[in-house]
Amino acid sequence: MNSAEKVTQWLSQAQATGTATWASRAAIVVAGVVALTLPGLQPWDQMDAIPIAGAVLLVATVLLPDSLAALLFLIVVSLGWLMRAPSDLTWALVVTGIALLVVHLAAAFAGQIPSYAVVNRQALRRWLLPATVALLLGPVVAVAAAVVRGADVSGSLLVTVAALAAATGAVWFASGQSVGARED
Repeated sequence: MNSAEKVTQWLSQAQATGTATWASRAAIVVAGVVALTLPGLQPWDQMDAIPIAGAVLLVATVLLPDSLAALLFLIVVSLGWLMRAPSDLTWALVVTGIALLVVHLAAAFAGQIPSYAVVNRQALRRWLLPATVALLLGPVVAVAAAVVRGADVSGSLLVTVAALAAATGAVWFASGQSVGARED
């Protein structure tokens, strides 16, 4: 197959792509740009390699959401924040965390289907409730963890892990999955 045939095949696959695939990839782009630019706008000094590596990984995540690129993008942005940012809980940290969560959820959805597949909107709706629950619980767990950490409560790690486990259980329950159910 020569390069002209490859481009023609790629264009026909892009034309056949359904709304759910475009919506998930658009969510990856928007949330990824927010997660990259928001830490860069903060007054503390961020390493110059973070936005460059993050941009390359974001493009790779959009093109190949089922690859390791999405995980590496989340790690790069998180490490960039952890290496230089102050330890205070700020609105920028919460928004960046929510943006990373959206990248994670959208990449998980987009990674399940080929880019050229036509997916019914019902599949996208099925992800909407768990994603909404995760987006709402993320900041609540972060604030609760910050309060517990600041209170010097013994066993605060256990409280944080329990809160994260409860949030995970709530997202799982909202997804409508059961323990023994399998979709064939």
